Parts: sequence; C-alpha cells; structure tokens
Amino acid sequence: MRRLPKPAGSSPLDAVRESFETVAADYAQLVKPMFETASAERAVLAAFADRVRDDGLGPVADLGCGPGHVTAFLAERGVEAFGVDLSPRMIALAGAAYPGLRFDVGSMTELELADASLGGVLTWYSTHLLPPESVAAAFREIARTLVPGGRLLWGSYVGVDDRVRPEQAYGHPVTYELFMLSIERLVGLIEAAGLVVADRQLTRIPGKERWHARVWASKPPRWTAPTDVGVDR
Repeated sequence: MRRLPKPAGSSPLDAVRESFETVAADYAQLVKPMFETASAERAVLAAFADRVRDDGLGPVADLGCGPGHVTAFLAERGVEAFGVDLSPRMIALAGAAYPGLRFDVGSMTELELADASLGGVLTWYSTHLLPPESVAAAFREIARTLVPGGRLLWGSYVGVDDRVRPEQAYGHPVTYELFMLSIERLVGLIEAAGLVVADRQLTRIPGKERWHARVWASKPPRWTAPTDVGVDR
C-alpha cells in the first residue's frame, strides 16, 4: 500500500492519533494474544502493580493504553487503574472489552487530571511515537499529577537518537514517526521533570541498535515544577 501523505500543518500527535484510528482493530487483535504469552513483560508489570497497590497512594493512569489489555492486567492485581489514549477508536475498543474499567480519550502531554491525584503512572510502549519535546511535556505532566512518593514505570524502545518513518503498520499505511531516543536522553528528560530515577533495565533487540528499556522512577517528597520548559531537539 502507498503511504498516506501527511496533512498540511498536522502535528506529530495528529499523525499518531489518525494512524491509530486506522489500525486500532488489527492492532488489538495482534497485541492482546502476544501479551498473554509475554511472561517477562507481565512479570515487570505485576511487580509495578504490586508496589503501587501496596503503597495505597491513589489510582494509576495507564497512559497510551491502546485497547486496554494492560490496564485490565493492573486491575486484576487489585490496582485502581484507568486508561488514557489519543485514539477514540482505541478507547472505544477498550471500553467494549473491559466495561467495568474507566477509559478516557486524552493526551499524556496535557492530562485533564488534578495536581497530585495519582499514586502511579504507567507508560508502556507509547512514548517512542512522540518527538522529544512531547516526551518532555509528558514527563512534566506525569510529575505534576503524581502524589509525592507516587511511582512511574516507563517502558518502550530506545536507540541511538534516530528517527524511523514506517510506511505501514499492522497492515495499514501510517504517517507517524518513531523516535528512538537514547536511554541517557530518556532518563535525562525524566529527571528534568523532577522525578527520581531508581532503576533502569535494557535488553538489546538482536541485530539492531535498539533496546527494550524499562525505567522505574518516583516523585520526591518535595517537588517543584520545572521552570525551564525548553528541550534539546
């Protein structure tokens, strides 16, 4: 299939939203069965769920929740979890699959949530779809909405600060880009938002200069909103 031209004046977030509106159903059919057999991934998420549940500091937002299977996994472990995603179609699929859970259309760069209202935040394979300035904005929003002591688990791909422009994904033409930031740059953006990084893990993808990465962080007891909103692009 031919790649769809990017509409004039569209933003990276527009491209993500429009593309995932198109691929939503096929994406859901692919990733849900994969998740059921991803034992290492499920172990990491279970550890996060157990920690934030035991903290008892408030609900957990799954940002970039897609069709809701990870949100549901957290809820199954006793976490008060809800999902947020840019794509209305993804949110509709999530709501239909898990009618007992809350799913909202929204952007992690501008969360419609009160300050210090979350005990935890999960961003799972979503921020690599955003340019660095949007990733920085997302981490600032995460820091703002976490309570002191609240936890962040971030997971996605990292690389060597390269950009990838796929023409197709999940059997459909897409217009978004993938931003493979280095782990050092990613951690720097998290710390610039005022969060404290506790741990990071990297697993190299065979044959590629890319890694699966996990970062654990938390909001310190005394947190001040960053005043410098600039970001190195």
